[in-house]
Amino acid sequence: MAITILYEQDVNPEVIKSKKVAIIGYGSQGHAHALNLHDSGVDVRVGLREGSKSWAVAEEAGLKVMTMEDAAEEADVIMILIPDEIQAKTYAESIAPHLHAGDTLAFGHGFNIHYGYIKAPEDVNVIMCAPKGPGHIVRRQFTEGSGVPDLICVHQDATGDAWDIARSYAWGVGGARTGIMEGTFAQETEEDLFGEQAVLCGGCVELVKAGFDTLVNYGGYPEELAYFEVYHELKMIVDLMYEKGISFMNYSISNTAEYGEYYAGPKVINEQSREAMKLILDRIKNGEFAKEFVADCENDHKWLLEQRAACDDLLIEKTGKEVRKMFSWL
Repeated sequence: MAITILYEQDVNPEVIKSKKVAIIGYGSQGHAHALNLHDSGVDVRVGLREGSKSWAVAEEAGLKVMTMEDAAEEADVIMILIPDEIQAKTYAESIAPHLHAGDTLAFGHGFNIHYGYIKAPEDVNVIMCAPKGPGHIVRRQFTEGSGVPDLICVHQDATGDAWDIARSYAWGVGGARTGIMEGTFAQETEEDLFGEQAVLCGGCVELVKAGFDTLVNYGGYPEELAYFEVYHELKMIVDLMYEKGISFMNYSISNTAEYGEYYAGPKVINEQSREAMKLILDRIKNGEFAKEFVADCENDHKWLLEQRAACDDLLIEKTGKEVRKMFSWL
């Protein structure tokens, strides 16, 4: 399935420059969006709760800061960049009462819109601009004259120019320098959650843990050496793939390692693994995961905190803490 990719010549910067933009939140993505837009000549204000530790930080960076309510009231474009689990409550209390016909409600992730936890009025645009990278990279690339590719989406086009606003917003944060991709809220939300769960976080972490346990508990190898083999060297492999692809990684490793990849990889990630991935994707698409996550949030993150504590107590984490003391570069 082909996807549309736009660059600077395809976007009108004046669209976003003619708007008053509010960035709700000043975390990883919030600070990058606010500063990049400000440096692009956009009229930006940051909306925070009174007493927020980020208030002084944002002001020291040269940004206008006000309460979320005042920011939402004043702005034409309101970008919500706070954690998924508090967006619905914050929206209902601090943003919805200050929306006006023709305003644009924007998100960096589609969770709350896609699963219906936030329902915007019909006379308001609903768009997304999701840079494909963490906030510090979005900011750093911008200051170095480059950018991070952005995914933009439109869920609701009340004014007839929502796509133009989304494209121009992405230009403001630097996305047009490297490419703006157009998609849907469903695509972004479902693919993002699947990637996190099945590969990037869930899958990768469990693979590392399983490899460590196999070497230590089944093979009887020293914990420190097992850590190096299945944990420490992972970054080298990922960096090679990230830079130039799987083929370049295979070119860079030994023939022994490459042979082992083709032989052993399909035995670990096999048909059973692929069926599990399909089940994970199904739960994301039908909303089961979202319901469970929100229920746990409403239960003060009980399950999440239990899993976090258990992870912190793993032998591989305790081993890593000691091994990393040898890494002077850290």
